[in-house]
Amino acid sequence: MKRFIMVLVMIAGLSIAGCSGDNAKELFETAQLEELQNNRDHATKLYREILEKDPESEYAGKARKRLDALKQANP
Repeated sequence: MKRFIMVLVMIAGLSIAGCSGDNAKELFETAQLEELQNNRDHATKLYREILEKDPESEYAGKARKRLDALKQANP
């Protein structure tokens, strides 16, 4: 139940963040939380979304590194 509530809070946060310039940051932080919860598929999706939506941001570089690490952990 706690995880469900946390996911809802993160979705609400992302909706609000979509109105600001910090969307890549919010996506990255959400992806990190997903990794902590062993939800690697969703984390991967979020990291890829950062690369698509904001490829020049500092978070795009961080997302690339995390994607590489996830690929190495799950060949």
